[in-house]
Amino acid sequence: MQWNAVPDSIRQEIEDTRAVPLIYVLGIIISLAHVYFNIFADIAVLQQNILHFAGFILLCGLLKPLSLQRHLAILDKLWVLAIAFSAIYLLFAEDLIYERGVRLVPLDWLCGSLVILGAIDMTRRATGWVIPILIVTAISYLAWWGNFVPGVFQFKGLSLETLLFRSIYGDDAIFGNIARISASFVFMFILFGAFLLRSGAGDFVIHLSKSIASRLVGGPGIVAIIASGLTGTISGSAVANTASTGVVTIPLMKNAGFSPRFAAAVEASASTGGQIVPPIMGAGAFVMASYTQIPYSTIVMVSILPAILYFASLVFYVRTESYKAGLTRTMEQAPPLLPMVMREGLSFIVPVTLLIVLLVMGYTPTYAAVIAIIAVIVSSWFTPNKMGLAAIADAFALGSRNMVVTAVLLCSVGLVVNVIATAGIGNTFSLMITEWSGGSLLVALLLVAVASLVLGMGLPVTASYIVLATLSAPALLQLMANVELVNALSSGALSADVQAILMLVGVSPEQGAMSVAEAQALINDMPDEMMALLRPMLLDENQLSMLLLAAHLVIFWLSQDSNVTPPVCLCTFTAAAIAKSPPMATGFTSWKIAKGLYIIPILFAYTPLAQGDWLAAFQVFIFALPGLYAFTLVMQGWQKRQLKHWERAALAVIALVLLSPIAMAWQIAALVSLLAAVFYIGRGGKRASEWRLS
Repeated sequence: MQWNAVPDSIRQEIEDTRAVPLIYVLGIIISLAHVYFNIFADIAVLQQNILHFAGFILLCGLLKPLSLQRHLAILDKLWVLAIAFSAIYLLFAEDLIYERGVRLVPLDWLCGSLVILGAIDMTRRATGWVIPILIVTAISYLAWWGNFVPGVFQFKGLSLETLLFRSIYGDDAIFGNIARISASFVFMFILFGAFLLRSGAGDFVIHLSKSIASRLVGGPGIVAIIASGLTGTISGSAVANTASTGVVTIPLMKNAGFSPRFAAAVEASASTGGQIVPPIMGAGAFVMASYTQIPYSTIVMVSILPAILYFASLVFYVRTESYKAGLTRTMEQAPPLLPMVMREGLSFIVPVTLLIVLLVMGYTPTYAAVIAIIAVIVSSWFTPNKMGLAAIADAFALGSRNMVVTAVLLCSVGLVVNVIATAGIGNTFSLMITEWSGGSLLVALLLVAVASLVLGMGLPVTASYIVLATLSAPALLQLMANVELVNALSSGALSADVQAILMLVGVSPEQGAMSVAEAQALINDMPDEMMALLRPMLLDENQLSMLLLAAHLVIFWLSQDSNVTPPVCLCTFTAAAIAKSPPMATGFTSWKIAKGLYIIPILFAYTPLAQGDWLAAFQVFIFALPGLYAFTLVMQGWQKRQLKHWERAALAVIALVLLSPIAMAWQIAALVSLLAAVFYIGRGGKRASEWRLS
């Protein structure tokens, strides 16, 4: 069997899976069943979701046993089987429950309770204690203690029978919409990633990155950025991305002279960015498509320019650190680009390109993923790592194994989302954000950022996004729509219907166009009923849809920050372990390097960067790119020499103008100023190495 192009970490994972034949065979069966469900079968969504849950409960129980002692292990396996068979029973019991007028018999109670307890237990095994505690807290809120909460969050409670029924069969429950996304889009893309990894795409990504970046200043760091970004299109997991590419890129950066702390921080920041790189943007992107009802292909397309901005900001940090540390030499012995691509790259480039083309053409993500998987197999025969039946079986088993944590998490978090939807907590929380922000979109963004950081300390990124989107997306959408309404009102081009509504609130057409301040004051004071009438008159349906997407992208990006922001930052801690650097110090460095995760969401909120207008988005991109460079110089205090205080202050003003939604004339002036400043600094100062010699 061809192993040469398969990364060591993937090879070890496959060998571990093969070592337990039951896990290997079950993984293959689960993968084949999901391909059948998604492409060929015509079965009810509930059936697919329950079988998805039952299969991964079995696999999770085998991969993460409660005990290795013989007697306890037998009891544990019986417990896992009881959970899976209880789920299957609930599949056949649904019609009978409706025939009884939604009344549960003792066997319904037993199986429903076992499924919920099993989901809590498996989630604890897969992710730790935080999500199980959150599930128990949420369910008990509906059943009991919500009645004792004062104020707007008080909930009178549900009967235990109603609570159990809604937790199982509700649209947002354990077998609801999020489980459907997990069983279809997410699994198929994870499986596609497994085929890419088994075909040797991991090593190709590293070689491609070296060929591209070998002659650039800070080449080893740029290799890490490119490799982690490309690997992110395969793995769909930031921590897995860090572990798989970090073992290669971190030693590469350390050998080039970067400090272990900086090397680990670059790898963690780049791996986190892998979750925002199209076409595979982690499970959260599929949830976003379901929540917003916007095609996944649209989400992918509008995410291209923001992803480039984020990775460009990382490159800027690496280059300035290279100058700061005097590391201006390039890498050596980089493989020639074209021969390497022709020899190794077909099984990566052809399937990924085909996947993107199919998504743009409007094919469903599941269909596109299956065609791309077939393309991986076919194209591998034109590379040294040909995929035969054994390799295909490995990929099927690896795909199921890689999906275990995500599947258990997404199904179980449905229990929390069900509580939020049932109790109306989402609407209440959104109203509170609107009230606390005082109508300020910037303050609302800060509140969401703080909430995402707090949630991210205990929840995985996808769960953090799901909870935060459910709670705060409506508030962000309203505030972002208000910004567009202010722009429309201050333009002066108002229809007769709009003028009639404005007359009801004391604004006469004879007053002429309003100033921005007057329009903002009018929006803040206008009753909600009037706003509901005015909004569709000034903003068309497509504009509101893209504003909704932008609001969700804000939350999606901010949800990534917990990977690189102390005190709990799993990506950074993983990278620090590889680099042997202090975890917390590395965390603060990665937090600084990954500042694009905070800046770019502000662009989503205030500019057309993610609103579907490519010309307007490219205009934002053109000025945001140098703006991020100027911001990096301010943060680092270095270009080709150490910057003086007044130079950093001037660059801060330039960065603010380039990143702000103001008149283009001001941004052009700021861009010219930045070019002049870089030329002045480059000609007028010494490099770091010259400082050391003097």
